Amino acid sequence: MKVKLKLAQVGMNMETATIVEWLKQPDEAFKKGEPLYEIETEKVTQEIEAPGDGRLLEILVAEDEDADVGQEVCLVDLEL
Repeated sequence: MKVKLKLAQVGMNMETATIVEWLKQPDEAFKKGEPLYEIETEKVTQEIEAPGDGRLLEILVAEDEDADVGQEVCLVDLEL
């Protein structure tokens, strides 16, 4: 099932974050809990984990770009 993953709020006052690094590239498979990308906020750098098994289809926010909480950052194909 194709799903656009959104930037989740990882801190109470977080409104935006910078995508520091994509740890998976398009067409690369991943397992649930495996880190997909790393974000940086004012207070912390954190890896964001995959919500399930699947494959990264498209990156929508490039490295070193800012994203707002709730903004779509990538398209994945999750296994059901």
